[in-house]
Amino acid sequence: MIKIGILGDIGSGKSHIAKLFGYPVFSADEEVGKLYSKNKKIFFKIKRILPKYIKTFPIDKKEISNAILSNNSNLKKIIKIVHSEVRRSMHTFIKKNKNKKIIILDIPLLLENNINKKKDILVFIDAKKIDISKRLRKRKGFNQKLINKFKKIQLPIVYKKQKSHFIIKNNFNNNSVKKDINGILEKIL
Repeated sequence: MIKIGILGDIGSGKSHIAKLFGYPVFSADEEVGKLYSKNKKIFFKIKRILPKYIKTFPIDKKEISNAILSNNSNLKKIIKIVHSEVRRSMHTFIKKNKNKKIIILDIPLLLENNINKKKDILVFIDAKKIDISKRLRKRKGFNQKLINKFKKIQLPIVYKKQKSHFIIKNNFNNNSVKKDINGILEKIL
């Protein structure tokens, strides 16, 4: 099985492009969403450490955002609880898809958390800052301060780009992106 890790800046289109590969995708962001909406054990753990902010189940993302924005250490506390569960889900996903030729890992902190292995293929999604900024502003609940906090816990974009085996220029046009994806798949299969 070939594992492809998708890297790039927040808002560069990683999740969309991951799906365009046409292979099973593990999305860490989707897993976190499921944990917040369906996992009472996670709710009680987060509520215990952040009782001032976390009030309701399913966990409201606004409550999480307020906790993160109010105190720098809150993000680290949340990550400590959530990441072990996301990692467990990822291992289950990999086992479930062990007979697939390729799987895609759409994990924002892939390198930061040493999740990738040496033989994994890293694909960097490169997009213009102005395009990223426009897309982020259209997102529901957009908050620049929150995005800045998330960027602070990530490795520099330049480093991620250097570590990557392939770069896809995302001009937010599916046709050109699909050509790049097909070129990558031809080289690795």
